[in-house]
Amino acid sequence: MLLFLLGTALPIQAQKDNRFEVSKQLDIFNALVKEMEMFYVDTIDVDKTVRRGVDAMLGGLDPYTEYIPEQDMGDLKLITTGEYGGVGAYIRQRDEGVIIAEPFEGMPAALAGLRAGDRILAIDTADVEKATSDEVSNLLKGVPNTKMKLKIQRPGEKKARTVDVTRKQILVNQVTYYGVRNNDVGYIYLSGFTDKSAQEVKAAFEDLRTNHQIKSLVLDLRNNGGGLLESAVQIVNMFVPKGLEVVSTKGKISQWDRTYRTSNEPLDTVMPIAVLINGGSASAAEIVSGALQDLDRAVLVGQRSFGKGLVQSTRDLPYNGNLKITMGKYYIPSGRCIQQLDYSHRNPDGSVGNIPDSLTSVFYTSKGRPVRDGGGVRPEFEVEEPKTPTMMFYLVNDYVLFDFVTDYVQKHKTIPPVDEFKVTDDDFEAFKAYAKEKNFSYDRQSEKILKNLKDVAEFEGYMDSDSTMFKELESKLTPDIERDFDRFKDQVKKIMASEIVKRYYYQKGALIESLKDDAVLDKALEVLSNPVLMEETLSSPKESESEAVKGTTKPGNRKGGLAFLSLPI
Repeated sequence: MLLFLLGTALPIQAQKDNRFEVSKQLDIFNALVKEMEMFYVDTIDVDKTVRRGVDAMLGGLDPYTEYIPEQDMGDLKLITTGEYGGVGAYIRQRDEGVIIAEPFEGMPAALAGLRAGDRILAIDTADVEKATSDEVSNLLKGVPNTKMKLKIQRPGEKKARTVDVTRKQILVNQVTYYGVRNNDVGYIYLSGFTDKSAQEVKAAFEDLRTNHQIKSLVLDLRNNGGGLLESAVQIVNMFVPKGLEVVSTKGKISQWDRTYRTSNEPLDTVMPIAVLINGGSASAAEIVSGALQDLDRAVLVGQRSFGKGLVQSTRDLPYNGNLKITMGKYYIPSGRCIQQLDYSHRNPDGSVGNIPDSLTSVFYTSKGRPVRDGGGVRPEFEVEEPKTPTMMFYLVNDYVLFDFVTDYVQKHKTIPPVDEFKVTDDDFEAFKAYAKEKNFSYDRQSEKILKNLKDVAEFEGYMDSDSTMFKELESKLTPDIERDFDRFKDQVKKIMASEIVKRYYYQKGALIESLKDDAVLDKALEVLSNPVLMEETLSSPKESESEAVKGTTKPGNRKGGLAFLSLPI
């Protein structure tokens, strides 16, 4: 006899055994905490200890299932709405204190004159010289229109400053920038998916179409980590006819499975569109790019996306906390799920592997073009991004670039507009000299690997016969600031320009600066300027090409795991 419960068919005994096991484990855990708190030799912080256990338990499932206590609920609101009450700035832990990392344009921090690099010493009467970034963040956030005094130490100044700041409702715009490229191509950069993203994209597109007479569109979703599923559906709806399926979700509880269709009349169904993606495009960004690809509405340019096909929802917990839990997988119009990592089958060491290509299946777009599941969304036009040298990572993370630009801003009250600004060779040489003066050093993986190889070679006796080769390699792989700065001069000047421009023109300016010499954007503009190539790319494949695909999945035949409800975050 089978008991059908919540869309599953399990023997009654199995249901009873599972419930008993849950009850048993909860009793054990409860007893462990009590015994540990009572008898452990040292005093135990029960809250921190239990939290470590909860985080470890949830972390063993996937990176997206997590416990959100009451004090962190504001972060969840920020993810879903893009709003919070505060001063409008990023802060960062540095040494034993907290600094302003980046004020937002037009927000209280910037209006009060706060700059990147300012160290926060006190907030009203609270001394925060040795506080954590979380502690400072909690003090800075608050009810809009409330006032506070910040005591800051500005680099290069001996005396601390006191600044009056009035909190306000901070709205983080998801459309960081939009404009026109090559006279008639619209460009929109979308950084995330909140409940206001669709409105921002709509307003940007209508302005570009009405006031700038654009003839084609580039939607940039690179490094967009996703957000709300409904927002992704609304954006797809702007460019495809009403009534089409955009995404469906399936999970353990079949009654909660949903299919999301376009429910409004579109803004435009014919304008050529190119969507830019990369390895940082995930979740809702993959729904938009994948759905537009499956519906043959846009070409994709860039690199393969991240591959997050899991959907999260929140569940209320006691004491005003929340559980953000993976409740299913989502499927885009062709029927494919683009989840790349298989968390349900871990390796013996606990690591997670990619779903191998041999286990992926071929699906078809609305016009019969073959696409694959199981590994993110692959663009029609792949453009390889140049690899970032290790030195760049340390220049940024060790504050060498940050401090140099802080000093640069003190010496340069203004810079030219972003389109005209360039880092000169004198600026480059000044930065190189600054790095030397600060004794900048960095860790090179190649040097580590060579050392390990040398140790193995010595162990196996190969070094006795000839060590010349290793010595030559060592000389080449030993960090040399003068040599490496000159070798990577173009990359160094690019990150310098981005950081300098950000200080004067904020995030929007930094984004505009990043679009200079952007190979992915250039390729998209090239494709959009070629109507024949666009049509060929989005057309049905030739019959001979279709017949060449063997062992494929027919349109609409969904394979893979199960999926669910809103909030892929």
